[in-house]
Amino acid sequence: MAGVIQAGGQTKSNTYTGFGPLLLLPSWLIIGFFLLLPVGMMLIYSFLTKEFRGGVIWEFSLAAYDQFLFDRGLFGDDPPKIEWTYIGIFWRSIWQAGLATVLCLLIGFPTAWFIATRSGVNKSIWLFLVTIPYWVNLLIRTISMKFLIRDTGPINEWLMAGGVISEPIHMINTAFAVQLGLFYSYLPFMVLPIYASVERYNFALSEAAADLYASRWTTLRHVILPSVKPGIVAGCILVFVPSLGAFLAPDLLGGAKNFMIGSLIEEQFKGNAGNWPFGAAASMILLSLVLIALMFYARSQRQQGHF
Repeated sequence: MAGVIQAGGQTKSNTYTGFGPLLLLPSWLIIGFFLLLPVGMMLIYSFLTKEFRGGVIWEFSLAAYDQFLFDRGLFGDDPPKIEWTYIGIFWRSIWQAGLATVLCLLIGFPTAWFIATRSGVNKSIWLFLVTIPYWVNLLIRTISMKFLIRDTGPINEWLMAGGVISEPIHMINTAFAVQLGLFYSYLPFMVLPIYASVERYNFALSEAAADLYASRWTTLRHVILPSVKPGIVAGCILVFVPSLGAFLAPDLLGGAKNFMIGSLIEEQFKGNAGNWPFGAAASMILLSLVLIALMFYARSQRQQGHF
């Protein structure tokens, strides 16, 4: 019989007691089919042999991981040396994703604070303005960014018309263009989690800090940031992880000199010249690095008593 029970000062319902696994079944089916199954396929493919015309041959091989880590020469019979090309691509991806996360945080935090401190109607309008550009497909938005920053694009034309510059600033096919694309693509992923945390923030804490003669910087550092830290961490994760595996911005805005790991993986599954096992191996290495980083963070938070 359904009822209400008191536990630890909290009111809980026993209406669905015993139905937990059944209620979770749809979620587990979706996670299993759309997440675990594709990841499992990538893991298996990474240990198979490349087929000459694309695809895989079902023969066990470590060649994909060996190709990622070691350079054995053109014919594969030289002594193995560290393959710095792919390591460099990984490092560039981490650097670009990290910088995009920092930029999104620097812009997203004050933006989220501003929106959360508006009145009801104004708050809804600002949220609408933040999210409306993202109703358009990411590919279309990235191509639009390419036209904006090209040598003959509106930005250069406006600067030249205003006398700010005498010749176009070359921005396309540079690391700056990639950074701009990542920042533009994932900024709302930083703003919205921080906004949710700021909305739950007790502003009486700031007033108490001011009454104790704390400066604005001291209040921000010791009162506000610790209180909204969950939103900041969530936003950083939501920006860093997709930025790390992004391929549209590097491909369309960065050119060959700004190759990122997402572009490398995407290239391996295109056409008949692709190397599926190598692409799967690179995917698994990327996934492993992200999971290891998240595990270390979760462990540090658990040791600090936050979990």
